[in-house]
Amino acid sequence: MTARLRKLLDDLSESFWVLPALIVLAAVLTAFALVRLDRSDLLPRWLLEGWLYDGGATGARTLLGAVASSTIGVAGTVFSITIAALSLAAGQMGPRLLRNFTKDRGNQFTLGAFLGTFSYTLIVLRSVRTQDEGAFIPHLSLTVAIILAFVCVATLVYFVGHMAGRINVDTVIELVSDEVQSAIVRLTTEKPQADPPPNDFWSNGAAVDDSRQGYLLHIDDQGLADWATEHKTSIRMLVRPGHHVFPGAPIAVIVPPVEGAAAAIRNATALGQQRVSSADLEFAVRQLVEVAVRALSPGINDPHTAMSALDRLGAALCQMVPLKLPTGVVMRDGCPALVVPSIQYDGLLNVMFHMIRQNASANAVVLIRILDVLTAVVSAERDHTRMISLKVHADLVAGDARRNVSTPADLHDIERRHEAFLTTLRYGPLGAFQPLNDSRTI
Repeated sequence: MTARLRKLLDDLSESFWVLPALIVLAAVLTAFALVRLDRSDLLPRWLLEGWLYDGGATGARTLLGAVASSTIGVAGTVFSITIAALSLAAGQMGPRLLRNFTKDRGNQFTLGAFLGTFSYTLIVLRSVRTQDEGAFIPHLSLTVAIILAFVCVATLVYFVGHMAGRINVDTVIELVSDEVQSAIVRLTTEKPQADPPPNDFWSNGAAVDDSRQGYLLHIDDQGLADWATEHKTSIRMLVRPGHHVFPGAPIAVIVPPVEGAAAAIRNATALGQQRVSSADLEFAVRQLVEVAVRALSPGINDPHTAMSALDRLGAALCQMVPLKLPTGVVMRDGCPALVVPSIQYDGLLNVMFHMIRQNASANAVVLIRILDVLTAVVSAERDHTRMISLKVHADLVAGDARRNVSTPADLHDIERRHEAFLTTLRYGPLGAFQPLNDSRTI
């Protein structure tokens, strides 16, 4: 149930319609409240005579009609601009980045401001009465409608500038980079983690099938571990957040087998049709990689964008230097109650660099930037295993360059960068200043 609640909250936070709907609801309730206040005798006369709208009923209806018609017209324009921006983003930066536009609070507030003002004026307009109809003019409500009209003008100016900045590729890269860094903070830890049990621990277990299909978004690991402890069993999930669950395929292994395991796993997991980054570090990284790969396509051919994405990937790896990736083991009473697969450092590096390197195998400037990023990361890293994983990718870059870069000068620059990486790997950040006869190794 906790996993499904998290999924619901994620869906609401990323939905384009929630904030505009709340603004429209608030505007309607405000209109009813102000009209009722206008009908009461609570407003002081000095306020009515000096500060509020003092025209007649005909003028009030004309004013409200003008505000309503103009705001709904501009709301349509705002929606059209948003759709155009989404189309541009999908074509140049990838469809998976559309969520960065749809969940943008500035876009949602702009649409909500115009729709809310339109709804407000309609509610107020229905209360205006001429002399023949009973003579009622909601002075306070009309004044607020005028103020909302000016707010809409300011919002339109803000929206144009906001969208102009949002469709800038550097802005999009920064937004995705912030999402990667947030995912790192949320999904890593500084505390040592328990190691998963060996494979033979599960040899006498039973597979648990799942009839659902979709991407696993959330797992209530603590709740599922509590269930396993209560039933004196251990569960090993075969999928983690971000993996696709296939109908009829095993989703977990349980040792020893216990009745009700399938139902417990269904209740502790939430599936969806699209991956999200709230519990999936790999997906957050893939969004940044997609920007770089699309920039390297022949139709766009923008290596500078790919280099910007590589810089953000290097910053993310440097942020991870003091942190540990979770092992996915939940211990109860000294025994592994639940084991969830987790992404490892070398797997994360594969996600970050494989696709970019493969698409830039003949692009010297991008290969050089990959080596520069890897050199910066290895100069900050202190974990021996991670450093070896970084070396694997540096060697792959150098190997691709030797096979695909035909210009000797470019190949020489790449070899120099590779040698700088190896020197930093052996001697640390001061490796360039070491004497030639220094024989220290990693």
